[in-house]
Amino acid sequence: MKKLTILGSSGSIGQNALWVANRFPEEFKIFGLSVHSNTAILAEQIKRFRPQVVCVADQDVAASFAIDTRLLGVELLSGDSGLETLAAHPDADIVLNSVVGFAGLRSTLAAARAGKRIALANKESMVAGGELVNKTVREGNAEIIPVDSEHSAIFQCLKSGRKEDIKRLILTSSGGPFRHYPIESFPSITVEQALKHPTWNMGKKITIDSATLFNKGLEIIEAVYLFGLPADRIDVVIHPQSIVHSMVEYVDGSTIAQLSRPDMRLPIEYALFYPQRRNLEVGEIDYEKPFSLDFEPPDPAKFPSLRLARQALDMGGTAPAILNAANEVAVQAFLERRIAFPDIFGTVDYSLNKASISNVVSLDSIFSADKNGRELASQFARSRSV
Repeated sequence: MKKLTILGSSGSIGQNALWVANRFPEEFKIFGLSVHSNTAILAEQIKRFRPQVVCVADQDVAASFAIDTRLLGVELLSGDSGLETLAAHPDADIVLNSVVGFAGLRSTLAAARAGKRIALANKESMVAGGELVNKTVREGNAEIIPVDSEHSAIFQCLKSGRKEDIKRLILTSSGGPFRHYPIESFPSITVEQALKHPTWNMGKKITIDSATLFNKGLEIIEAVYLFGLPADRIDVVIHPQSIVHSMVEYVDGSTIAQLSRPDMRLPIEYALFYPQRRNLEVGEIDYEKPFSLDFEPPDPAKFPSLRLARQALDMGGTAPAILNAANEVAVQAFLERRIAFPDIFGTVDYSLNKASISNVVSLDSIFSADKNGRELASQFARSRSV
């Protein structure tokens, strides 16, 4: 039996991971859970899954939750240090990191130093700290199995050929809700419209990233570090059905694709059980009925996010961390209705071009870049306040 720690257990990925683990109680024991501040959900999860250790990242909330955890009979950790302790705990075999945003980097590094299997749903770890994460994984003899549906698909497709025979990786995107919107209408896009994803049910931050296609930009950067290919061999195509989750094209003209219904429980299952698979009974593609698989290129005028991500990779060093930080600030400002939808692109563009870029020499250099990116993004967002 494997002991599983889920970081970010109150979010959509975390709750889906608990669903998968609960389906196979003879194979998984929930060892640890963490939330940022949603102790109501955490309390219910403690009662149901009986973890040994939990962490509440918000220390003020954790202090008021302490009496509950004593009554529930679990060890309570708090803050960033508590999250790192939980991620590296020697009694856990697998750490699923679904913490939202840059906050997940320390946990990924802690789990890597401890030699864990890391089921990685926190793409920002690789975007902001990919070089450092890869180095730490090698030194700690850890492994990363991606949970993002696109990178899970690439990971699976790569099993069919040699790395030296790869021509390119092709990441698919639904195109988000504004694929057919005229660019002139972008300033009037509302938060409610942006949160209506056509095929996936996700958290607010990633749903906005899907609407701007910044999720694809971040995924290009993540793919560079996960799979060791340059950005000019990683392409993005719009695939509105979200059935083909990504593809690998080989030098002989063959393309290997991974298809499934759009259900995050499938890549979670793959990461937890790899190299085996289990039947989740969540439904298969019905090949008895006619259906279409459509592909088209993204519109760079509508969605400059892909260009900005490639620019950050070309700039190198801490530029991807700057891009990630600025995007997080911009998304939050849009959700709080302080900036218009197109200002998300403007915020990131401004921050990337004004920031001081340096080499990634340590974790401190990444955190310094993150701070710089957030300050610049906040400055721009204030100037664009609606």
